[in-house]
Amino acid sequence: MTPKLTRRGLLASAAATPLAGLAVSGVQAQAAQQGINTTDYRRVKLGDFEVTTLLAGTRTVPDPQTIFGLNASEEEFAAASQQAHIPTDKAQFFFTPTLVNTGSELVLFDTGLNPEGITAALEAAGHAPGDIDVVVLTHMHGDHIGGLAGEAGTTFANARYVTGATEFDYWSNAGNDGFEAKVRPLAEQMEMLSGGDSVASGIEAVEAFGHTPGHMAYRLESGGQNLIIGADFANHYVWSLAHPEWEVKFDMDKSAAAATRKELLDMMAADRLPFIGYHMPFPAIGYVEARDGGYHYTPMSYQLML
Repeated sequence: MTPKLTRRGLLASAAATPLAGLAVSGVQAQAAQQGINTTDYRRVKLGDFEVTTLLAGTRTVPDPQTIFGLNASEEEFAAASQQAHIPTDKAQFFFTPTLVNTGSELVLFDTGLNPEGITAALEAAGHAPGDIDVVVLTHMHGDHIGGLAGEAGTTFANARYVTGATEFDYWSNAGNDGFEAKVRPLAEQMEMLSGGDSVASGIEAVEAFGHTPGHMAYRLESGGQNLIIGADFANHYVWSLAHPEWEVKFDMDKSAAAATRKELLDMMAADRLPFIGYHMPFPAIGYVEARDGGYHYTPMSYQLML
């Protein structure tokens, strides 16, 4: 005959179990909080290429409307932010170089703020700076050229260097300290490109002027798959995409930058192309679709893992 289970019987049985005291005590469950974490890299496939985004730095920046939406009202900026569930008093900045393994070369796009950041991200992804065959500079702002060299000398000792001719020509006459310290010493090793030129097979330069006078994006193509390395054509996944006409402090030619944003976003939305944005939320890979007169950002989930 099956014994009848009662609440009183179950409680008595639990009390007789040697570990019962642990089940009701919360002391052993307490653990010290360990803080917010980030990952240093994300590797995906694009045809026969491996594409790795590298988190070379991140920081919190106050008062983002002093940078984004300069021509928007406080009410417009607040409404766009509220709709995206992000605050208006601070923003998180990400600095994301991209490493492309073509199968024959390791090609690094941009170098972060300093040698320490890019070196740590590369090492986390299984590479040393000496492994890099090609360094591509999308433009000459300090957070893109900062990792080229430091107190220990040139970071990428075995690399050749590539940048846009228009960009190099502008900064070579600008008297900019960062350019003079980081880029000028490498000038004799630097190949100059124009739009449509190739860095390597399957990597093509795309003129994306406006953010800087010669800012370049790059189109990757391998095995019938395409991806845009967009660099700084758009600097925020909401304030630059939902409102591409909003002015950005660091865009040197604001009207040209807005026109470039719309052109590239139209193309990526129409062709359903993924893109990497240097300042997008890490791992900085996503898609856009046209929506409500602007564009909506969808982060990559597993599309480039399959």
